[in-house]
Amino acid sequence: MVATPSADAAGAASASFGQYPPARRTLLHLSDTHLLAANRALAGRFDTAANLARTLEAVEATGVRPDAIVFTGDLTDLGEPEAYAALRTAVEPVAARLDAPVAWVAGNHDERAALRSGLLGLAPTEEPVTVVWDLDGLRLIALDTTVPGWHHGDLDAAQLAWLAGVLAVPAPLGTLLALHHPPLPSHIPLFDILELRDQGRLADVIAGTDVRGILAGHLHYSTSGTFAGVPVSVAAATCYTMNLARPAVEVNGMDAGQSFHLVHVYDSTITHSVVPVVDAPTGDYFSADWVERMSKLTPDERLEAFSRKPGR
Repeated sequence: MVATPSADAAGAASASFGQYPPARRTLLHLSDTHLLAANRALAGRFDTAANLARTLEAVEATGVRPDAIVFTGDLTDLGEPEAYAALRTAVEPVAARLDAPVAWVAGNHDERAALRSGLLGLAPTEEPVTVVWDLDGLRLIALDTTVPGWHHGDLDAAQLAWLAGVLAVPAPLGTLLALHHPPLPSHIPLFDILELRDQGRLADVIAGTDVRGILAGHLHYSTSGTFAGVPVSVAAATCYTMNLARPAVEVNGMDAGQSFHLVHVYDSTITHSVVPVVDAPTGDYFSADWVERMSKLTPDERLEAFSRKPGR
């Protein structure tokens, strides 16, 4: 399945004050919504629907007009059709206002048949949920690392062969992979058991290709690393996050620390910025007016106005 956005991210590009031109593409990366039917509380304590709603409010508050919104798995907690319907009800109006396509990725808590029919409008089969998005030259590939009936991750030979075929032709702006189970180590023992297995096979497929980054979820905390020389960025969950302030063997979930990522794709690099979903007092020195004033100055005048220390 190939999808193309109806419009590029309007207004995302602006004059740069530094050495880099504006980002070519911008994505919003969210993960692990874990919705339940009838808005039931997860584990009897986490209001996943309310936490998602608050996250989506924060998404819109950034003013970003993304080229895509990516959800890297565990969209629901039990794979209930009603939960997928609730997810669409929550996300689609936001995506419509932002004029951005939504890339849904399967996670270990999802059920392939319900996800395919409830979110993608496809036949409710047990086939892997794989999608290729052409974001005006940037290729985004959703892989399905789920193993029906299990919580660990894997990629079978057929899906890896399919991926190799897609990657055989480079995309103008390169490729991002989106999957649920990150190909990274975790210092938390429980995630070692539930990791993506046989990761070397994926490394062999992406070696020498145009893959520039990997987006993932699953861990419920933000982290990053490299895999086969490719940067990997893991977004924390919208439902609850892991309290890493505790010893590794005692890490458990907490209803705090929710966040999402802003992904900016430049010609030479890709940045992943963690955006906390929190209400906190914020200063008001910088503004659109301030940026407008700076834009009217020459580079040397901007340095003089903003970089020089007082009295020096």
